[in-house]
Amino acid sequence: MKAVFVTGAATGTGLTIAETFAQNGYGVVITSRTAEKAQAAAEEVGKKYGVFAKGYALGIRNEQQVKDIFADLDSQDVFVETLVLNAANLGFGNDPAKGLDFFTVPVEEIQEVFDTNLVWNFTIVRQAALRMREKKKGAIVFISSNTAYRAIPNRTAYSASKGGINAMTRALAVDLGPYGIRCNVVLPGTIKTDRWYNMGANGGSKAPLGDISDYQDIANAAWFLGSDLSKNVTGTELIVDGGMSAQLMPRV
Repeated sequence: MKAVFVTGAATGTGLTIAETFAQNGYGVVITSRTAEKAQAAAEEVGKKYGVFAKGYALGIRNEQQVKDIFADLDSQDVFVETLVLNAANLGFGNDPAKGLDFFTVPVEEIQEVFDTNLVWNFTIVRQAALRMREKKKGAIVFISSNTAYRAIPNRTAYSASKGGINAMTRALAVDLGPYGIRCNVVLPGTIKTDRWYNMGANGGSKAPLGDISDYQDIANAAWFLGSDLSKNVTGTELIVDGGMSAQLMPRV
């Protein structure tokens, strides 16, 4: 049975990505930092779309846990044909409006951002790619950020780690291409999350298209890169930010 494996998919963008693949007949594997949230989201998707769905708790710095999850999927004859790496440490500490001050942030917080966004993702990719190599087919989709190219204040670790994701995508495209495994990356801009609304934002934007992305915009991009619609596309970046990255200065 082919399935999509989506990290950080209990809510928001990740859940919408999982639902989009489920609508197209994929089984769904959902991870979250807490088992209850992952299992509840998987149950919801499974019932709604009539597909196999399973949720797992998955924390950082635990490669054995990643191995155990994929071994459990093997035992159920579930093949992760598409891996979407959506979960991330956003690198803003306790206040997204303030971020992490360069001069005072503990280096351990910087380390955790990189551990989550790069090292942890690597461990998941490797387990998925071992199975994809046997099938000679697979798609890996990273969810990065346009801040890899256009920095925002007090988010050094986040921007740098997302730039690392973009570079890792290209490297993996070269290393895994001979095995029929594609690797691409989606670069969202600002997304209409609950956090964004809670910060007092409204629906407008200074992006050329006049609005920012919703969850489905990002899910559509992940679906394109994670499905056979892009069967000859690898090592590429797809920016989904309403044109914000294209402009030097927003129109006032």
